This record gives sequence, structure tokens and C-alpha cells, in this order.
Amino acid sequence: MTDATPARRRRSGGRAAHAERAGHAVIDQMPWRLPVNPDRPTEPLDEAGVAAIHAGAMRILSELGVEMLNPEACAQLKAAGCRVAGTNVRMDEDFVMEMVRRAPASFTITPRNPEREIVIGGRHMIFVNVSSPPNAWDLERGKRPGDFETFRDFMKLTQYFNCIHVAGGYPVEPVDIHPSVRHLDCLYEKLTLTDKVCHAYSLGAERVEDVMEMVRIAGGLSHEEFRARAHMYTNINSVSPLKHDHPMLDGAMRLARAGQAVIVTPFTLAGAMAPVTMAGAVALSLAEGLAAIALLQWIAPGAPVALGTFTSNVDMRTGAPAFGTPEYVRATQMTGQLARRYGLPLRSSGVCAANVPDGQAMWETSNSLWAAITSGTNLVYHAAGWLEGGLIASPEKFVMDCELLQMIQRYFEEATWATSPDDIAFEAIAEVGPGGHYFGCQHTQDRYTTAFYAPIASDWRNYEAWHQDGAVWSAERAHRLYKAILAEFRPPPMDEARREELAAFVARRKAEGGAPTDF
Repeated sequence: MTDATPARRRRSGGRAAHAERAGHAVIDQMPWRLPVNPDRPTEPLDEAGVAAIHAGAMRILSELGVEMLNPEACAQLKAAGCRVAGTNVRMDEDFVMEMVRRAPASFTITPRNPEREIVIGGRHMIFVNVSSPPNAWDLERGKRPGDFETFRDFMKLTQYFNCIHVAGGYPVEPVDIHPSVRHLDCLYEKLTLTDKVCHAYSLGAERVEDVMEMVRIAGGLSHEEFRARAHMYTNINSVSPLKHDHPMLDGAMRLARAGQAVIVTPFTLAGAMAPVTMAGAVALSLAEGLAAIALLQWIAPGAPVALGTFTSNVDMRTGAPAFGTPEYVRATQMTGQLARRYGLPLRSSGVCAANVPDGQAMWETSNSLWAAITSGTNLVYHAAGWLEGGLIASPEKFVMDCELLQMIQRYFEEATWATSPDDIAFEAIAEVGPGGHYFGCQHTQDRYTTAFYAPIASDWRNYEAWHQDGAVWSAERAHRLYKAILAEFRPPPMDEARREELAAFVARRKAEGGAPTDF
């Protein structure tokens, strides 16, 4: 951080400068809150368009069906009256809609710290850290395979930033930990380094059952208390086109029966894994998502679920995934219209295809986040740190994205559009008159510290001042901030008896061999 940083921040409110002088924090960030989107969603489809996409999804389910590569899922759906032939399951609209109506329109997830409880649904908009990249990148070390220490660094960033509400997935895959015990080490760190809602990968019964038990222990809950409400969640993806695999369905069913939340997110790339048209890609995505939601509501009526969208397009020259495109924005908005028709919460993502935290990364991520805002998204996955289409997690990008997320939260605040007499400011306008300025008038003096958004990573000085101070580009500023944040990080408090019980569980499960693998 440069010596000029406090002066720059004083210009935008003065709060960060005061905090740094007092030694309280690296940045003066917004307080923890659950953002509420006040805007009406953008609806590109008219009623006929919504009906057409719905009809297309229902026809796919009825005439083509979805491959359910899980014998229990097939048996359950056959018992429900669906037409099952091998792994192919066809279901009629009446059944699908009856099951969808069982799902709650909104639900809460309560982590070990009840003050970090989140709401999924309504107008709430919850942000999740980057999840699942196999690689990391930063300015010092470049691109490299993920490791456990880097995983821990991202957990610290996840806890530190108030605009991140969920510790989702593994921000980077720690390949230096054997897959059989990776979930044990990762969830121990996640549950001790953060006190936010966390996630279990649906990659085999042992992993799901272990994570549920670890979340229960960390929360100091009885088995009955754990099952009485959602305390964690999983996200499952279909294998587009038209498949759900065995472990994902197994984990989803286990969590649903235990009262925990399940997000169902088909990954449909138009032109590759889905039709090249957005309407066709959205219809396919809905069919895949609703098939799994219908299964979960059949086996666990009222289980908390959400419908995810990950519909984008590929670069038709190379086949590479593209994100933050105009097509991605429209597909997300269209899916939002259908999610509201079904009364289901919506999940989308803050994604990009850029390889480093540059201009492309930020304009594509901004487009993705704007798609989330305008679609009425409730849960934004990968909201901070995502690069290279999900193959890289970057701490610099994490900090830069948190700047965007804070700006969104400020945009949602009523203060930005309030119209009281005090906001109209007639007396101040009369006081200053023609040709004057408002810097010194009392109306400004009473409000200057809170009137506008105060940035954490942006530099608002002019070119000459910026250049004289070293001409530091955005990614380098973000790098310095993330290093300073890690240096000052302190884990949230945790009852020592729970920590010891958690550590003992991890040690026992490791001694038992953890989860089976193919290695």
C-alpha cells in the first residue's frame, strides 16, 4: 500500500484513511449484510416466449427423457410413475410441476455462527467465493497447480471480506492432499478459518456423510438439530446434454433427506453441449435442472432447493468456453423468468474467460454480475477470484471482484435514490447559487464521509499523481492488498471443545482411510 493511499481514500469518504491511521484494518470495507436487490428483473421474453421455453423443456422431459446414472434415483422415479427404461427416465409435465410446487420459494442456511445465516430466495442476493479451479495464479508465482497452503489463503480472504457470504467449494483444488482425505483437511480448515455457510462436494457417499458430520460438530448441534434446518449445501451439475451422474445424484439425495440445501446447476454451453440458440440451450438446461429437482422433491418433499443456470456459449472458432457474453446475459435473464414461473430460487455465476486479472477479466465479470442483478439471481457463485473459464483462482482477481461486489451493494442502498426534501437539497442549492461550488456548504459537510462509495482497490487520482506515486496498475494494487490482508488475518472464534471434537473426527476418519478413490 502506498503512502498516498490514505489521501486517495479521504477524497472518497475518508473512512479507510481513518481506519489505517488507527491501525484497525487493511481496508475499511462495508459491514456484513445480506444484500437485497430493489430492482425489477429484466424480462426479455414475453408471456408467449416464457410459455414456449417451458413447453420445450417439458417436451424434452416427456419425449426424450434424461439419463439418470444412479439406480436408486431410477427406482424412486419409477415408483413415482415416471417411465423408466434402463437409465432413461421420462416424466410428464403434471408430475414435474407437482414436484416443483413442493419446493420452498425461499429458505435459510445457518452456519456455525448464526449471525452469518443467509437467505436464499425472494430479492436476496448472496455472493459465493470462487470454487473448484485446479490452478492458482498470482503476480509473484504465475500459474501453478493448486496446493493446500493456497487453499488456506483463499479461505482467509473468504472470511475477511464481508461481501462474501458463503465459503463454497474449494477455492482452489489442493492437489498436494490425497483425494481420499482431501475433504477432511479442507473442511476442517474451512470450518475453523471461517464461520460462514459451507459446501460439500457430492462426490461419493463418504465425503457427503463426513462433511455433514463435521458441520454438525462445528455447530455444536445434535443430530436432530442438524436435520431440523439447513446448515450447509451442495451444488450438483448435470452432464450436459441430458445426463445426471451417479455420485452427484447420490449426494443430492443424501443431503435432501437430511434437510440440507441442494443447488441443481446444468452446465450448458450453447454450440457444444447445448443447441446453438439461446432458447434451445435454456430449454435443455431447464429440463435437466427440473428433472433432478423433481427427484429430490419426490424423496424429500419441501427440501430446500434452487435452480441454477450456467448457460453460456463457446467460441465457435476454437471451441473454448466464453463467459460474460451478451448471450450469457440474456440466457441468465431468460432463466430468471422461468425460475420465477416455477417459484424457485435462482443461482448464476460471476465468471469470465480471461487468463489474468486484466481489463477483459473485469468487463466479462461485470457483465456476468450484471446478468445476476437483472435476472433476479439469489445466489451468485464464483463471485470473487475466477479466471480462465474456471481453471484458475487468483487472489488479485478476488480483491478486484470484491470491489465490484461492494459497488453492487452500494447500488442497492436506498440512499442512492432517496427523494426526501433533505435529499432534494433545495436549501443547499439556494445557498450555493449560480456559479458556486458545494464543497464547503453545510449540506456537504454533514454528509461527505458517507455520501459516496469509498473504494478499496480503485485509484481515483489523476494521471500525474498516479504516475508520480509509481504508476501502480490495478492488479498490483490488489496484490498488495491481499498480502496485507493475509498478514493481519485472525480466524473467527470457535469453541475449543468443538474444535477438538472436529480434529478428533478428522483423525479417526483418516485412520479409517477416508473416502475410496480410483488411485
